[in-house]
Amino acid sequence: MKQMDHTQIFTCQKKTSDPQKLTLSQMFDMAGSGYDGPHIQCVDDNNDALIFRDGNLVCGTLEALIQHLIPTRDYYPDESLGRFGHHLLRLLNHWTDLFPYDFLDELMMKTLKDISHRIVNIFPDLRKDVTNMMHNLLNRLSCLQVFEDYISKVNTESLQKSQNQIIPTTDIIEICPNPLILAQQLTNIEIDRFSHIGVEEFICTCSEDRDNNGNCNSNKMVSNLESYVQWFNRLSYLVATEICSHLKKKNRVRMIEYFIDVAKECINIGNFNSLMAIIAGMNMCPVARLRKTWAKVNKAKFSILEHQMDPSNNFSSYRSCLKAAIWRSEGAVDDRERVIIPFLSLFVKDVYFLNEGFTNRLPNGNINFEKFWLMAKQLAEFVSWQQVECPYEKNSNILSYILTTPVYSETPLLLASFECEAPETSYDKERHKQLADKGRHKQIRMQTGS
Repeated sequence: MKQMDHTQIFTCQKKTSDPQKLTLSQMFDMAGSGYDGPHIQCVDDNNDALIFRDGNLVCGTLEALIQHLIPTRDYYPDESLGRFGHHLLRLLNHWTDLFPYDFLDELMMKTLKDISHRIVNIFPDLRKDVTNMMHNLLNRLSCLQVFEDYISKVNTESLQKSQNQIIPTTDIIEICPNPLILAQQLTNIEIDRFSHIGVEEFICTCSEDRDNNGNCNSNKMVSNLESYVQWFNRLSYLVATEICSHLKKKNRVRMIEYFIDVAKECINIGNFNSLMAIIAGMNMCPVARLRKTWAKVNKAKFSILEHQMDPSNNFSSYRSCLKAAIWRSEGAVDDRERVIIPFLSLFVKDVYFLNEGFTNRLPNGNINFEKFWLMAKQLAEFVSWQQVECPYEKNSNILSYILTTPVYSETPLLLASFECEAPETSYDKERHKQLADKGRHKQIRMQTGS
């Protein structure tokens, strides 16, 4: 099996055999030099000017922007001042539609209600439109609460099974023999979680108000983004657990080739996040070290998948595949061709480096509007991917198994790997001895009650 490059996120480092979980902050430490776009320069001697390029505002001072929007005796930004209420409502509609989670904050919601009340008082004909806006916003926030309750229920069930040491009497192939069906069910999970990530959460991850671990210090939420990262980790560990749970080599080979087929179907669907999670699981050290098992695996099939994960040239292989999926989606006549689920951690990295690569203000103090246009374009594409509904029917049995069946944590996973194939290298032998001694000491403490 091909050894993964050391710059990859999910690398198996030589100094440790423990698999690596992805955290939100690690999204900022991935391979690649970051955003590779034009460097913006916009210098003008007139600090009160707004600079336009091809009809688009690229830079200017905040004072100039405010002045541009304020009518005077001789200047009218919109000659139809009577439509001010309509324009303000349009702005609020746009805000509540794109950034609904902003209004989870009580003060923000109160302010929105106050402004809406004033609009209705001045423009009574807009009452129905204001009511619709508030209804849509409250519906979005209600759906978010339902989703978060569901995630909490699933996590609780999974935790209870782990604490009760419920050992599965079957494996994923028995639950779902068809790799295509499993890829479709994974896509159901992906779209459920993917669609609830707020654009605000990306803004928060790029905010300067972060601690040393990359977590936001502000009140803005990133819970759905973090939940999505946790799902990625779970899928990776599920793959590794399913493989290392089989003591017979032929069953491990069968399981690896099954997941290779699932990953290939994910590519065909446009589900790149599950694809990367599956590859990450098969490249975890407890799986990667199973030399005798991999000797029986069809390496040609796996090399195709590894090519998709190749981090060289800033993941150019993956990006080419993603572009092809976008092209297919734009001309799709079938809902199944519209699905695009990006490799999320790489998408977050792109947004992060785009934010870090350009300053908010230019050397002359002007606001760098072109930077915000670029970020808006990237996030707008993400929002368009979120609008696609999953075209595959849910299978509750398969989904329950994927989401709640117990998976090995790091140490049990490595011990299971050593049971599958005894350690051969000096490092593996020493690691196995340490884990065995640790287990014996724990057992003695339990017996003595100390």
